[in-house]
Amino acid sequence: MAEIRIENATKRFGDFVAVDKANLIIEDKEFVVLLGPSGCGKTTLLRAVAGLGMADEGRITIGGRDVTYLPPRDRKIAMVFQSYAIFPHMKVGDNIAFGLKMTGVDPREIDKRVKDAAGLMHIENLLDRYPSKMSGGQRQRVAVARAIAMQSEVLLMDEPLSNLDALLRLEMRAELKQLLNEIGATTIYVTHDQIEALSMGDRIAVMKDGLIQQVDHPSTVYDLPSNLFVGSFIGNPPMNFMRGQVQQNNGSVNVKIGNFLLNPAENMKPLLKKYDGQQLILGIRAENMETLNHPVDDGVKVRVRVVEPLGSQNLLTVMIGEDTVKVSTHPTFDVAPNNDVWLRFPADKIRWIDRDSEKVLYA
Repeated sequence: MAEIRIENATKRFGDFVAVDKANLIIEDKEFVVLLGPSGCGKTTLLRAVAGLGMADEGRITIGGRDVTYLPPRDRKIAMVFQSYAIFPHMKVGDNIAFGLKMTGVDPREIDKRVKDAAGLMHIENLLDRYPSKMSGGQRQRVAVARAIAMQSEVLLMDEPLSNLDALLRLEMRAELKQLLNEIGATTIYVTHDQIEALSMGDRIAVMKDGLIQQVDHPSTVYDLPSNLFVGSFIGNPPMNFMRGQVQQNNGSVNVKIGNFLLNPAENMKPLLKKYDGQQLILGIRAENMETLNHPVDDGVKVRVRVVEPLGSQNLLTVMIGEDTVKVSTHPTFDVAPNNDVWLRFPADKIRWIDRDSEKVLYA
C-alpha cells in the first residue's frame, strides 16, 4: 500500500507562505494532479512530498510511514523532473540504470529492469545513444524510464511534458496515462496545463496562492467549480461570468442580467431570495448556452461581435450588458459578425457566485 497523506503541510520562504496548511489524501495507486498557475505552490508541495524541500509544519506519510523529515532516498519514491535531469555524459542505458546502481541492486536485475523500462517507453533501440543525439521527446522518455525502472510504489512528476511541442505533448499524454495505469504506482503529477489535468488525472487538486481550492474528479471540477477562480482557470474558453441583480416580485425570484430577467432553477430560488436587491455573479460555460437565430421569449437577444471558426466549433464573442461573453456553437450554425442571435440559459447549467466570497452557491 502506498497511500500518501498530506496533513496541514506548510512551507515558507522567509515571510512568504508558499504552501498554506495543505491537506490532501492520495489513495493507493491513484493518479492525482496538482494544477494551478505559476507561483501557486504546486511544485513546492510536490518537493515537500519528495523530501527535496522539507515542510516547515504539518505531516506527510507514505504507506503509513511518517516521512516528513526523511531524506529523499529513504522515502521509496521515484521522481521525474521538468528539466529531465539526465546525465549528458552517460548513455541512455546508464542513465536509466543510475538510480538502481546507487541503491545496490544486483547487476542482472538492473539489466532486466533497464530493458523492461526502455521497452515500455519505446526507446529500447536507443540504449547506446548519448542524450545530446536525441530529441526532447526522447530525452523525456529516458527520464520517465529511469523512474519506472526503480519500481517505486510512489511516482512524483513535475511538469514532465512542459518542454515538448504541442503535438508531441498530445502523444506523450496518452502514452503516459496508459503507462501509469499499467504500472499502478501512486502518482502525483504537477502541471499548469488544464488540458493535461482534465485528461489524465483520477482527481485534480486546484491550487492558488498556496491554498488548495478544490479537490475532485476532473468532470466535477469542470462542471461544478467551488469558486470563481476554479471556474475561470479550468476550461478553454474559461467559464463566462456576468453580473446579475436578484429581484423578488410577488414571491417569485428572478435575476436581471442586462435587460433580461432570468428564471433560476427551482432548487436555487430559496437560496437566492436571501440576496434580494443584491448583485450576484452568474457563471456558465460557453457550450452550455443554446444559440438560436430567431426570437424566443425566454432568450436573451445579443449582437455577435466576433466569430472564430475553430473546426469542431465556432466561438462567438457577444456582449450582455457590460460583460463580454463567449458562446460555443456547432460549426454549421449560420452566423456572421453584427448578426443578432438569441441565447437560452439552461437553469441547471448556471452557477451562482457570491460577489464578496467568490464562492459558488449550491442548494
